[in-house]
Amino acid sequence: MPSLKDLKNRIASVKATQKITKAMKMVAAAKLRRAQEAAEAARPYSQRMSAVLSNIAAAVGSDDSAPRLMTGNGQNQTHLLVVCTAERGLCGGFNSQIARFARDHVRKLLAEGKTVKIICVGKKGFDILRREFASLIIDRVDLREVKKIGFENADQIGKKVIGLFEKNEFDVCTLFYSEFKSVISQVPTALQLIPAAVPAEAASTDAAAAIYEYEPDAGEILSDLIPRNISVQVFRALLENVAGEMGAKMSAMDNATRNAGEMINKLTLSYNRQRQAQITKELIEIISGAEAL
Repeated sequence: MPSLKDLKNRIASVKATQKITKAMKMVAAAKLRRAQEAAEAARPYSQRMSAVLSNIAAAVGSDDSAPRLMTGNGQNQTHLLVVCTAERGLCGGFNSQIARFARDHVRKLLAEGKTVKIICVGKKGFDILRREFASLIIDRVDLREVKKIGFENADQIGKKVIGLFEKNEFDVCTLFYSEFKSVISQVPTALQLIPAAVPAEAASTDAAAAIYEYEPDAGEILSDLIPRNISVQVFRALLENVAGEMGAKMSAMDNATRNAGEMINKLTLSYNRQRQAQITKELIEIISGAEAL
């Protein structure tokens, strides 16, 4: 049984931890609002970019003027996975959910005999995936020094992916991230970047609504638009991840603060009981000694 001093030290230690988790919860809550606003503001732009891409793709169809980024190279053997996670932990199962989703996809591709390459954006995803797929990881993007995610960060990742595609390093590229729904809900999501995933429903609907003429031709517009769309989708994924990370961290720190409070109550109860027992024992010894005299 621990001594009174040990219990007192442990209570003080748990109280100090509770102060830290409570402060981290407040910081995450403050950052969450800005991150959520940024993620929600990026969604309409990303969706509108996809709609414009759908219109132009419908006009081009299977024409030879369509860029390779949209049509692909005609093969489906080598897959590049861009896995976006957080740089730091203490956010519950946020990072592990994305990594597990990507890991299942890797195993499925390997079972089909495909070649898989991985680019990790974020330290936590890299740490998880390298345990099983260290040989498949070809690059890692470190954003620990970036205080606020900007479009230039996403553009660098997009250009890196396009550069690898132009060197015929892969055939299909898929982006993995977590879509922010609410503080307690972040959904792991996979989005195909190359060849460009064009929603057929949007293309047919918009094409029926209006007929567009393009100047210069649609192929040249796509050659400029698709690389920008890749960077836009990566940027949206990074913003969604930041919002999801802050929401998960806020929830995790709230649970940790509650658990620390419960532990403090239990330790305090044990301390009081043991102290009372010790006082009672000392009183009995005093009374017994007085009666012996």
